[in-house]
Amino acid sequence: MIDIRPFATLGHANHGWLDARHHFSFAGYHDPDRMGWGSIRVWNDDTIQAQTGFPLHPHRDMEIVTFVRKGAISHRDSLGNEGRTAARDVQVMSAGTGITHAEYNLEDEDTTLFQIWIIPDRAGEEPGWGQRAFPNASREGAFEVLASGTPETDDALPIRTDAKVAAATLATGQKAMWSTSGERHQYLVAPTGRVKVNGIEAQPRDGIAVTGETEIVVEALDDAEVVLVDAR
Repeated sequence: MIDIRPFATLGHANHGWLDARHHFSFAGYHDPDRMGWGSIRVWNDDTIQAQTGFPLHPHRDMEIVTFVRKGAISHRDSLGNEGRTAARDVQVMSAGTGITHAEYNLEDEDTTLFQIWIIPDRAGEEPGWGQRAFPNASREGAFEVLASGTPETDDALPIRTDAKVAAATLATGQKAMWSTSGERHQYLVAPTGRVKVNGIEAQPRDGIAVTGETEIVVEALDDAEVVLVDAR
């Protein structure tokens, strides 16, 4: 089953400094048919104005993955972690028993990113944060795993849930394949470029919800980037 969720149908909140699109119910946006996808609970498509950002706020018992598309995001948290994650790189935060953090765009341009929340398999653990730069060439023409519940196997950032976050960069006409189990849930978004997923076309920034498939073939109709989450 493949369900295309057009960008125009997503939840929308424009706070001035933040223009957010919500793939699933979040904050003031509530849609009982879009409460999550498997263990994927939140997928926000955020544009953050220059020199603004999210002030300190708390989280607990959630795996939060940030995929930066343009610009950079600067992180600070109650554990003393600080870092800057640039375009096409990833940071992960395991909220665990509780963490307070701030995320700012300290750049001179808008920053765009995906913020993805996945329900953890394990509760009651200490919070944690990490980031990593991934060479752009490593995801050209194929999916590269960026965050994973099996980080040693996937050479990826660790998350405390049975899920993988991956990305691929495809030239027009290229295909990337993802093998999975039909019992799992996948959610894909191409921030740039039109794509076909198992023959079904999606526009840039559409949500693509998949389940019941054992192989996912993504074909680029334009030069495209694709972010995929595979979860329970």
